[in-house]
Amino acid sequence: AMLSPAERSSIDPFVLSEPWRRLIQQAQGSGRKLRSTIDGVDDGPLKQQLVAIADQLDHGLQEAWEIAKRGDDLDETIRHLDPTRLRSKLDTLRTEAGGAPSTDTATAIASVEQQLATAERLRQRSAATADSLRATQTRLDELVARASEVRVGMSDTDTYARDVDDLVIKLEALHQALEE
Repeated sequence: AMLSPAERSSIDPFVLSEPWRRLIQQAQGSGRKLRSTIDGVDDGPLKQQLVAIADQLDHGLQEAWEIAKRGDDLDETIRHLDPTRLRSKLDTLRTEAGGAPSTDTATAIASVEQQLATAERLRQRSAATADSLRATQTRLDELVARASEVRVGMSDTDTYARDVDDLVIKLEALHQALEE
């Protein structure tokens, strides 16, 4: 399904924190470069194919946007959990418990440790997601550069379209993995 111009314009990187904002801004910049390259192609079958490919890449940009929003949500959850405060609370509980913690203190220590473990798992997921999005951004930049080769006839559009589809599929898979 093709995105309407309203759906494309709904991407607002400024509602995100770093690194998500920068990643989406870079992806949007790559999309603009691709459209600029296509604008230089004379009307005809090649331009039509490139426009269809760019539309597919816009779908990928929408997926990247959804991934970035989810990554930003992970970071907000981590901030809300406040691992620094939890570590301080854990230190306090351990100090209070001394060498012989009561059952209640031991339960509290275990609870805070589980909260810290949750925050760490979320941090790792956020970092892995950001790394994956950075890797797809690098691939996107490569595909934008290759559009120039297609434009001047040094590369075929079918291979290029397949490579764009592969990138979009990876973005869709990453988005789906985050949703699950």
